[in-house]
Amino acid sequence: MSDFKGKLFVFSAPSGSGKTTIVRHLLKQERFNLEFSISATSREPRGEEIDGKDYYFINLREFKDKIKSDEFLEWEEVYRDNFYGTLKTEVERIWALKKHVIFDIDVVGGLRIKHKFPKETLSVFVKPPSVDELKIRLKKRSTESEDKINMRIAKASVELATAPQFDKIIKNYILEDALKEAEDLMSDFLGLEQNKK
Repeated sequence: MSDFKGKLFVFSAPSGSGKTTIVRHLLKQERFNLEFSISATSREPRGEEIDGKDYYFINLREFKDKIKSDEFLEWEEVYRDNFYGTLKTEVERIWALKKHVIFDIDVVGGLRIKHKFPKETLSVFVKPPSVDELKIRLKKRSTESEDKINMRIAKASVELATAPQFDKIIKNYILEDALKEAEDLMSDFLGLEQNKK
């Protein structure tokens, strides 16, 4: 394990809330010294996704073996035979670079990381304007079937109920405001001077 123990920034939300857009924006801010935690998944790559950049793509059997040998910080079977998780080696890799870790992760995984590293973690829930708006955003992506979108919407209602368990809630109604709020939360948690805009 690295001597450097950085902070952990967890961004969780239902699919389509905009958490990935917020995380990508924060990663570009050099003052935060962030590195993205790449999740492992048992699902097949979608579209242009690259192994080791977007996800670590692991087959189902190997994923289950890694669960048995306690190699995950957190994991979840999000949909049947569709596992996602954070490998312990991923956080070690980032801390070895002397950087802070940022997660774009589902609600259950986010709360598990907060539970394991309560002092080092800032957990943020990104709230969409409404479930209807989520459905519109997911349809615009055109990456999934109607059935898959309906599954995500059903899951979103459950996920929205967990928002109060997070340290902070960002309402992503206007993207510019959400990005500014995310930057301010990061600065506060890291003890940095705020960028006055």
